[in-house]
Amino acid sequence: MTHWIDKTVFYHIYPLGLCGAPETNDYQLPPVPRLEALFPWLDHMAGLGCNGLYLGPLFESHSHGYDTTDYYHVDRRLGESQTLAGLIDRAHELGIRVILDGVFNHVGRDFWAFRDVLSNRQESAFCNWFSGLKFEGDNAYHDGLIYDCWDGHQNLVKLNLNDEGVRGHLFGAVKRWMEDFHIDGLRLDATDVIDKGFLSDLARLTKSIKPDFWLMGEVVHGDYRQWASPERLDSVTNYECFKGLYSSFNDHNMFEMSWSLNRQFGPEGMYRGLQLYNFADNHDVNRVASLLKNRSNLLPLYTILFSMPGVPSIYYGSEFAQQGTKESGDSSLRPALNLTEQHDTSLIEPLKRLIRARKEHKALQSGGFKQLYLASDQLAFIREAQGEAVLTVINSADQPVSFEIPVGDGAETRFYDLLNPERLLIGRDGRLQVEMAANSSMLLKG
Repeated sequence: MTHWIDKTVFYHIYPLGLCGAPETNDYQLPPVPRLEALFPWLDHMAGLGCNGLYLGPLFESHSHGYDTTDYYHVDRRLGESQTLAGLIDRAHELGIRVILDGVFNHVGRDFWAFRDVLSNRQESAFCNWFSGLKFEGDNAYHDGLIYDCWDGHQNLVKLNLNDEGVRGHLFGAVKRWMEDFHIDGLRLDATDVIDKGFLSDLARLTKSIKPDFWLMGEVVHGDYRQWASPERLDSVTNYECFKGLYSSFNDHNMFEMSWSLNRQFGPEGMYRGLQLYNFADNHDVNRVASLLKNRSNLLPLYTILFSMPGVPSIYYGSEFAQQGTKESGDSSLRPALNLTEQHDTSLIEPLKRLIRARKEHKALQSGGFKQLYLASDQLAFIREAQGEAVLTVINSADQPVSFEIPVGDGAETRFYDLLNPERLLIGRDGRLQVEMAANSSMLLKG
């Protein structure tokens, strides 16, 4: 059965950064509708052809959005509920589905229930809401208590997701988001450390309200099938291929990307049938234009991203080859940008063609994966579905190359390049001879 995700290309925005919000929240200030700055970006992403929007954290928090203080109110640095509702309504008018960030593993220390614990200690009605809470020892804030946190960050207090009060509070927030904002799905933060029973119950809840609601989890390591399964989540982040995408180019080692693609999606691939969330960069990692040693390989990299199995995405600004590294701080990865500024637009038209191809061709939406050619700097694979075939060919070398690709039986086969419509290639005797420019790619429709 088809699902709207099969034809979706995501655009990922980190709102607090793109909208230029202050780094920390002042809860005494009135809401400022900075989200209104995203309306031109909706037109921009629609112009690219993107029909899915992943909006990073939006609800009241102390700083970066992943330290939630109130799940039921939009962060005052971004606006109010009507601001967000209007933005999502406009996205839907443009044919763009919207998913929000669900941060359910932990909260910030300003979360109202944790503040109650700090004030009332053992007498608080919310002691069981927090994992590992003990009124002994001490923490970095010298509260005279200890608690579990995310990845050692004591400003991120881990919730006890087995507590009925916590579940009721979080599930109530999700229902509110679905009713008030008509969202189409959620990206779940820190999924790899969330109780799997909670995830299954969340899936049952959301799909009972909206059967095609899409749940995608942030998972860095492990067997993705632990989280992506019929009774749990629909997808997870494909960090394995994220790493292979840039390092295969940097190391002149297409064998790395080939290994990951075959492991995941080849004839014996462990994730065949899963629509994993594929990305070249995001709000937590270096920008791909900074990761690549040779920026001439940006288009070949995106050609793999948009033609491999899974759901492709673009992180805001990366279509302009925006740079940024974690060494310069998170703000470098999450900058305020303005569409009226001067940007590098050399990738825009090729990206439009890649996005159009992904949305128009069944082979790229649901076709299998078969590798046809592999060398240190070259990779070719084919995807086929419903009598349609699309062949991806990559040359990451700094010089032109010529090589042959096996393309089936001895019949003459004509291939049109979806990236360069004027280019026609003809395969004969089951072989296709390709002439590749340096740092180039082709997307051949058979």
